[in-house]
Amino acid sequence: MKHILFTVAPVNHNGDFIYLIQNASLVVKLVLLLLLSFSIISWAIIIFKLMEYSRARKNSARFLDFFRKNKNFSDVYNAKGLYGNNPLGEIFRYGFQEISQQTASGQKMDALDLESVQRALMRASNQEITRFERLNGFLATCASATPFIGLFGTVWGIMTSFQQIGIQMNANLATVAPGIAEALIATALGLFAAIPAVVFYNLLLNKLKVLICTMEDFVLEFLNLSEKLR
Repeated sequence: MKHILFTVAPVNHNGDFIYLIQNASLVVKLVLLLLLSFSIISWAIIIFKLMEYSRARKNSARFLDFFRKNKNFSDVYNAKGLYGNNPLGEIFRYGFQEISQQTASGQKMDALDLESVQRALMRASNQEITRFERLNGFLATCASATPFIGLFGTVWGIMTSFQQIGIQMNANLATVAPGIAEALIATALGLFAAIPAVVFYNLLLNKLKVLICTMEDFVLEFLNLSEKLR
């Protein structure tokens, strides 16, 4: 009776990214985890800021249309439904409250202190700009830092490859390939985190500039109407 022997060829995992990550050094794993965290957080910020700027633009357009149709400041102030995520509404509220405080103290409209009104409007405008700039700095940090973090992982992976050459006294491709592969994964993930952050940071910056111009125009329009009330 003949015995048939079956031999199983070893499975080559060198091209399997999951296998490479699982067998990477601890430092490279931490680098990849850090880059992945940066990427997830930056995408969450991108989606949130795009939605926030879109709502602000639409609500500002609605408020501005209502403001121009109703020259009575009291009617505009009482329209509370127009103030949600609306920078123009906040600026108007500060200006109207300043005018109300001056008139409540017995001061007549013809003696209205427009400089105080302007300071109140600018204070509200600066607060709104600060609010809309919030979290944008993280995208700038992600765009500038993640390529260098990925580069650190790359350098560490290459160092690992050279260590394997020294330990095994063998410089063939099978010895150095895993370390170089995990190094290149770190580089790729660093770029994957950095490129969207750069693109959307510039996009959000342009949208913010449009909102700032809208707020500056509204401040001037409010001051012009306030001057006609004197």
